[in-house]
Amino acid sequence: MMSSASSRLSSSNMNIKQIDVGGITIDVVFKNIKNVHLSVHPPTGRVRISAPTRMKLDTLRVYAISKINWIKKHQQKFQAQERETRREYLDRESHHVWGRRYLLKVKEENRTPSVELKHNEMILTVRPGAAMKKREAVVMAWYRDQVRDAVAPLIEKWEPILGVNANRIIIRRMRTRWGSCTPGRRTIRLNTELAKKSRECLEYVVAHELVHLLEPTHNADFISLMDKFMPQWRHYRDELNRAPLGHVEWEY
Repeated sequence: MMSSASSRLSSSNMNIKQIDVGGITIDVVFKNIKNVHLSVHPPTGRVRISAPTRMKLDTLRVYAISKINWIKKHQQKFQAQERETRREYLDRESHHVWGRRYLLKVKEENRTPSVELKHNEMILTVRPGAAMKKREAVVMAWYRDQVRDAVAPLIEKWEPILGVNANRIIIRRMRTRWGSCTPGRRTIRLNTELAKKSRECLEYVVAHELVHLLEPTHNADFISLMDKFMPQWRHYRDELNRAPLGHVEWEY
């Protein structure tokens, strides 16, 4: 496998190259960053490496070869995972909130757009003639507020338990991760999509990212800390991995 690995350049964008490793095409994006980041993206398992601008392509090819088993493992997970269809924000469409399924009901009224849960319905109020993109924006903003409201007490709970303090919590729609942490800036980012999963899953992601303030990598020390402070964390991780992938359209 290693001897057959080859590289080829893409001329479409000077900042984006491609390498072929073991039959897998990997996009390489050069950025003004310090460290290399490897990621596998749903829904098809597309592979991407973000690298410092001065790093050589051959060096990244060797790095990718060393990670080939990890790449294939995650590609297989995405290929086997159930996928959501694209949401059109029409009546009777299924949406999830905190792990529970609701049927969408769209109301067109001349008032401020809103989302309300009532029994088994998600009631979306929009102005008359609102396009699908506008309906989606209203729902996504509502999901973001749901996560923001639920996160505040979790941060208050877990910071003293772990003995850490996050300077900033950012909640936004993320295409590839449930959360991320920048330890140097003590910044944590959480995916808006977590509002669709169980509250226990949200708490797991919050704890996971806060633990990264103690240990930035996923090494044995990190696992030991997770085992100590949240013994059931693997259960919640697996629940997130089993959850249907949201419909996404990849852009660079």
